[in-house]
Amino acid sequence: QVQLVESGGGLVQPGGSLRLVCAASGSIGSISAVVWYRQAPGKQRELVAVITNDGSTKYADSVTGRFTISRDNAKNTIYLQMDSLKPEDTAVYYCNSLPNILAWGRGTQVTVSS
Repeated sequence: QVQLVESGGGLVQPGGSLRLVCAASGSIGSISAVVWYRQAPGKQRELVAVITNDGSTKYADSVTGRFTISRDNAKNTIYLQMDSLKPEDTAVYYCNSLPNILAWGRGTQVTVSS
């Protein structure tokens, strides 16, 4: 089974940028869609962005225009470029597949603070 491992998080000031990386242990070519989720302390996990196998994308309203999801099937990697970060973007970010959910990884912490 393919495993997904998140990285790229960190501490950034408001208005800054980060690029998250979701690296797959195997081919992602057969995965219909890859999703970035996030979970802030005390809140439920929420969908942030989705990219399908044909490259179609969809975003949560809260990140539209600021975040960009992309995939490189040759590198078995999915990216989340996050620009104009806000304190409310602070959360642990996870990636997973749809419609078949894989085992959840540890996620990567993103903290937006001055």
